Amino acid sequence: MTSTNDRVVPPAARRRRRPTKTGVVLSGELIVETALRLLKEHGADALTVRRLGLALGADPSALYRYFRDTDDLLLAVADELIGRTLRDWRPTGDWRADLRDLGLRVHSGSLAHPQAAVLSSYRVTGRAHEIQAVETILGVLRGAGFPDAEAVRIYHAFVDQALAFAALDAASTALPPAAREAEAGVWRATYARLPADSHPNIAATARHLVHDMRRSAYPTALDMLLGAAAARLAEITGGGRAAGTGPVRDGMRPAAD
Repeated sequence: MTSTNDRVVPPAARRRRRPTKTGVVLSGELIVETALRLLKEHGADALTVRRLGLALGADPSALYRYFRDTDDLLLAVADELIGRTLRDWRPTGDWRADLRDLGLRVHSGSLAHPQAAVLSSYRVTGRAHEIQAVETILGVLRGAGFPDAEAVRIYHAFVDQALAFAALDAASTALPPAAREAEAGVWRATYARLPADSHPNIAATARHLVHDMRRSAYPTALDMLLGAAAARLAEITGGGRAAGTGPVRDGMRPAAD
């Protein structure tokens, strides 16, 4: 999909008057939804104008009315994944529980679309859903009592941790099932059989390694990050709201779709 900046038309003028060959009316939302499906089914190679056009039953050139190029579409895909994270999320007023819930939603959303997550987790979209996510997370932290500089520092760590684990675990999920099983089997076939005289620490913990290394470490890492943030808040506030709840500021609830 090559760059065609001059072809992109304003949103109000984009709606196709006639259905495509498959009987659907083309829209930016439909193209993004189709791109997500193709990525999930066929991987990164599916993100081409020709494949999207075939899947939509539309002339491939029609896609340039909505997106400048493949990268523009990828940013829209990334923003859609963020939007799905926020769609059903509602703050409770407990900052730690709210951030944990958001983090786990980011992670599970990435695993639902691993190919898209691998391609887009490191991108900054600057689009509506991402802007709402930044506003929301900073609002949770500021509402809990973190000073602005601390709120940004923890926001940065929280988001990078979530996206890093999302990309890591999504890449593993995107492997063929046989390859995933083979990698998990290494812990049983190799590590669990190492002798205690040469590898005492691995031998002592082998059964835990076999059990734990099959799972994502993200929930543990997330709890550790939030625990460190709570300890920092206790230092700042003298213990006032480190493990408790904080006020929810106006505008914290994401707009309903």
